Amino acid sequence: MSINSEQEREQLKEEYKEHYRKIRDTKEKLRRSKYVQNVNEAIQKMNTDDLLETVDEFLGKVRSKMAHIEARIDVAMEDILESSPAEPELDESLRKENARDTLKQIKLEMGLLHREIEQQAEELQAEKTVGRKESPASDTSNQDNAG
Repeated sequence: MSINSEQEREQLKEEYKEHYRKIRDTKEKLRRSKYVQNVNEAIQKMNTDDLLETVDEFLGKVRSKMAHIEARIDVAMEDILESSPAEPELDESLRKENARDTLKQIKLEMGLLHREIEQQAEELQAEKTVGRKESPASDTSNQDNAG
């Protein structure tokens, strides 16, 4: 091979590399713009009034349940504080056992609240609409065009 043809081959090789880099960059920009377009469409399609109303209702129920549990905790704590000085014959181990039982009851109620909150969240049936993966058929057609 002559030096001239070797240089031409290297020059063509570099031009092809640059060409394929531009193609790859353009495809990436297209992919990003489609994602942004999907997000914008999803935002425009959302009925914000219904969504906010549902969230407000959900938060109201959670606040109500939390207030109810806090009130029960306060009453239980008052019972513990009132019964301790009035009954000096109770020894330390019995008071600790009463405190443990009260704590177990509170934890049980909090766990039940958590399960109710989880169930209500599932009932909202939130569906992911942004960022869904394309079907395999469309992925393979995109890869064929990329080659």
